[in-house]
Amino acid sequence: MTNPTAEKFGYPGSLIAEYSHWLVLLRPAQVTLGSLVLVCRDEAAAFSDISPEAFSQLAKVTRDVENGLMIFNAYQKINYLMLMMVDHDVHFHIIPRYDRPQQFAGLEYEDHGWPGVPELAKAITPDANDFANILNKLKAVWTS
Repeated sequence: MTNPTAEKFGYPGSLIAEYSHWLVLLRPAQVTLGSLVLVCRDEAAAFSDISPEAFSQLAKVTRDVENGLMIFNAYQKINYLMLMMVDHDVHFHIIPRYDRPQQFAGLEYEDHGWPGVPELAKAITPDANDFANILNKLKAVWTS
């Protein structure tokens, strides 16, 4: 099952990993290199409304997220943001945090908010080729 939030963030073309209750998607606008969206597949508009199975599976998914991102490009911190102001399905924006600019495929990705709150408005939207390169590298290192 999919939902409007997953579709907004490019599902299925942005899919990195699929779990029975969660989708891990590459965020089209990269706040920092490797920014993701974790979308719950349950029909829920509040975190407290997701199924017990989704809550349980979240432990494995977050381990996979953190391991996959660390292998992809070692980060200093990681932020999970559950904003849900525009997109009402339960989801997190996952922002790996870096204390210095990161390079990937000739582009520089700067963590404009470091060491404070990430600056979502300063995200870079990679072109289709760069997006595919990031997506493919993340898929290649994913451990699920």
